[in-house]
Amino acid sequence: MAGGAEKIDYVFKVVLIGDSAVGKSQILARFARNEFSLDSKATIGVEFQTRTLVISHKSVKAQIWDTAGQERYRAVTSAYYRGAVGALLVYDITKRQSFDHIPRWLEELRSHADKNIVIMLVGNKSDLEDQRQVSLDDAKEFAQKEGLFFLETSALESTNVEPAFMTVLTEIFNIVNKRTLVSDGQGNGTAPAALPGKKIIIPGPAQEIPKSRTCCSS
Repeated sequence: MAGGAEKIDYVFKVVLIGDSAVGKSQILARFARNEFSLDSKATIGVEFQTRTLVISHKSVKAQIWDTAGQERYRAVTSAYYRGAVGALLVYDITKRQSFDHIPRWLEELRSHADKNIVIMLVGNKSDLEDQRQVSLDDAKEFAQKEGLFFLETSALESTNVEPAFMTVLTEIFNIVNKRTLVSDGQGNGTAPAALPGKKIIIPGPAQEIPKSRTCCSS
C-alpha cells in the first residue's frame, strides 16, 4: 500500500479507566509506542494515542483514551466515554484499594458508555508478584460475575499488554461484523448502533486469544 494513504476500515475508541497510579498511561505507552518510562508523570486531564492494526484483513485504527484517575478530573466523564466501544478497567495487583474501587469505576462506565461496551478487567504490575495484594481468584471471580474479560499485565515487562488490547479490539470487530455494519470510512468515531452484549471470559493469566469463538467443546 502506498505510504501515507492507508485506508482505515474501522476506528474503535477504547478508554482506559481506574485509579491514579495503577499504570494506565504505561499500558497505553507500551501498546501504542512500545515504550515504558520509570519516571512517568501523572496524567493531567485526558490524552489519547492511536495505533493501526490489521484484524481479519481489515485495517483497524484503535484510538485509546487515557484519563487521570484523580477525583478532580471526574468532570470529563460523559465526553470521555462518548462513542467508546471498548474499555480497559485497570487496577494495580499490589494495591488492594485500587481493586476495591473497580466496582465504582465499572458503575460509572456503564452509566456513561454504551451498555454493550466490551470490557477487559486488567490487573497491572504482575511483575511485582512478591507485593501482590489482589489474588488471581478474586479478580477472576469478579470478572466472571460481571461478564468481563480478564488478564493480568505488566507494562514494565510488556506481558499481556498486546493480548489485552487485541482481545478487546477483536471482540469489537467480531461484533461489528456480525451486525454487518458498514463503516462510513470517515473515521468519525460514531459508535456502532447497539452491540449485542456477548462477553467471553478468558481464563488464566496468560491465555492467547482463542482463534475461534466456539465455546465449551471440552
